[in-house]
Amino acid sequence: MALVPCQVLRAAILLSYCSILCNYKAIDMPAHQTYGGSWKFLTFIDLVIQAVFFGICVLTDLSSLLTKGNDSQEQERQLKKLISLRDWVMAVLAFPVGVFVVTMFWSIYIYDRELVYPKLLDNFIPAWLNHGMVSKVM
Repeated sequence: MALVPCQVLRAAILLSYCSILCNYKAIDMPAHQTYGGSWKFLTFIDLVIQAVFFGICVLTDLSSLLTKGNDSQEQERQLKKLISLRDWVMAVLAFPVGVFVVTMFWSIYIYDRELVYPKLLDNFIPAWLNHGMVSKVM
């Protein structure tokens, strides 16, 4: 029952997404106290979608490792459902929203930074956290 490098990579990506989410939620930013809080930012929503997707990936990997060698039809059926859920989340949510967020953010950022990430936010959000929230998806 050895771990494959892709399974370790998925677990590491999930942990990094969770650390970025925790750091972002720990920031005391005025926009978090207004209507919608951090959920009004598409980059934050995308980060949550990616974290859920990689959580499903890790769960799928663990399930396939635990059911390997079993001849149970029920476990195989449940694993196939989990794999189809993972594939659906990737095709419908994670990939399209992720590509849209990265493409639009950096396009608008190059055009006029103040429209998407004003210099005022540098006081609240470190540059590494902004880059991680936006670019890590790709």
